[in-house]
Amino acid sequence: MTNQINDFIKNATATEFATNAGRAMHVKLQHVRIGAIPVGDAELIAKIEKNETLKSFFGENSRAEVPIAGIINGHFVSRRIDRLVVDDAAKTVRVLDYKTDVDTEKFRPKYIAQIKEYIELLKQIYPGYKISGAILWLRNWTIENI
Repeated sequence: MTNQINDFIKNATATEFATNAGRAMHVKLQHVRIGAIPVGDAELIAKIEKNETLKSFFGENSRAEVPIAGIINGHFVSRRIDRLVVDDAAKTVRVLDYKTDVDTEKFRPKYIAQIKEYIELLKQIYPGYKISGAILWLRNWTIENI
């Protein structure tokens, strides 16, 4: 019984730590802007600037923590997009969602469904635009296109 309690406490503590670390990273990334004068955490800016695709999600015309709502399959859905880039000239919309999980496979299907949901909602707002989504896996700073 003691081992079960210890395991429970250990797992709960690890989950709480991961959740808090994820929230802290989201807040830091929310304030990053790459442009003529970069804004935000210098260490994060350096990581972002190493990857042109990632860098484009943090440019002058990007938005962070964008609320979105609409109807999908007859149900009202309200979400918040981590990073959104709308290019009216190219008629494109790109979504980036950050994930801090160490085990990328554990919740991957859920995260892919989440990105697809964002895309469905954005199709309603931006008809005629090409809409794409990606996940930024923060454990190794890789981008997975969905």
